[in-house]
Amino acid sequence: MERPTFVYDGDCAFCTRCAEFVERRIPTGARVVPWQFADLDALGLTEAECEEAVQWVGADGSRAAGPDAIARLLGDSGPVWRLAGAGLRLSPVRRAAWPAYRWVARNRHRLPGGTAACAVPSARRD
Repeated sequence: MERPTFVYDGDCAFCTRCAEFVERRIPTGARVVPWQFADLDALGLTEAECEEAVQWVGADGSRAAGPDAIARLLGDSGPVWRLAGAGLRLSPVRRAAWPAYRWVARNRHRLPGGTAACAVPSARRD
């Protein structure tokens, strides 16, 4: 793989808005792509992993998910963003980041830009 790839849920309006922010504001060499249009086999990812959390696949094949993936994306960016990524990797911040990420994932349909289609499967009511 020539460049790293950041994979998000393209069916979620909130996630798509966040990805658009990344593409507009965060100078990164990574491809930012919805999992629905990514070659998951080539990336070594499954649909289940991508439905669970955003994913990072480095040019070297290294992988990260959730806030760890976000930290890797930021670490691959400009100086200010790299600093934010380094902060997100600090042990106490990282310990808090995962519960915060899971809360956002469960509630993304309620957040600005979110829609009912953004609800993760376990949060959807049938």
